[in-house]
Amino acid sequence: MKQLAFIFFSLIIASLTACSVSRSTAISTDQTILGWASPEGIARLEESKYKIDFFKLANHFESQNNKIFCGPASAAIVLNSLRVRKGAIQLPEDKTLLSPADLKYFSSKTWSPFFPRYTQNNVFLKSPKSREQVLGETQLDQQGEVIMNSKGKPQKDRGYQLYQLGGLFKAHGLDTQIRVVDQTLNTETIKQEIIANLGTADDYVVINYKRAILQQPGGGHISPLGAYHKASDSFLVMDVTPNKADWVWVKAELLLSAMRTFDTVENRGYLLISEGVK
Repeated sequence: MKQLAFIFFSLIIASLTACSVSRSTAISTDQTILGWASPEGIARLEESKYKIDFFKLANHFESQNNKIFCGPASAAIVLNSLRVRKGAIQLPEDKTLLSPADLKYFSSKTWSPFFPRYTQNNVFLKSPKSREQVLGETQLDQQGEVIMNSKGKPQKDRGYQLYQLGGLFKAHGLDTQIRVVDQTLNTETIKQEIIANLGTADDYVVINYKRAILQQPGGGHISPLGAYHKASDSFLVMDVTPNKADWVWVKAELLLSAMRTFDTVENRGYLLISEGVK
């Protein structure tokens, strides 16, 4: 009986050791892009010492409403992460979320069916670009004439460029630092600034990058960063289009290359966003 107990105990120890070895092997994998829900991706998040932003962002995460709204979606996520249930600022209610047919069921003048929070609709209440411009309204000059592009077609400026999105956050009263990732911005300086942000609470990083560099279909894109894993030197990109691409861990060098790409007037880059000193 004692011999059977010893064999059973040995098997348990062996299985625990095997689990440890397996996890260690997973962490040592050197993949440039890795799905966050993979065993190694989960382990990276567990090990990360720079993930305090992840939990708030995940709590307020939402997918972009259409193929153009990566900027508004990222803005709503970050604004809600900073301000929901904080009480210092009165948040807007998005009354477009219920139709007039729905609203007929709510007759009270003292109770609202809407939550005070930011949405991809009401972030436009304070924005350097209108909803129509973001969706692709034809650009006009000061005389009201249609501006033509180099191909002889009406010029449009869909979505948000880096400075335009920074302007939205500033219009909402947030302290916003804009970093254009061009050749003058040192790679190590960029890394350390982003890592420092991910290691402190109540400030967030939103990146503007080119999907093709990450081997993803599509053009320019905007999403928040959730964490940094030192051993793999990778950042967690919380993609706001989950029906198109998963959240992924991306090697720092590759992610910086995706930001160091040309947009409409200058390179892409990242924003450092916080509530600022009141």
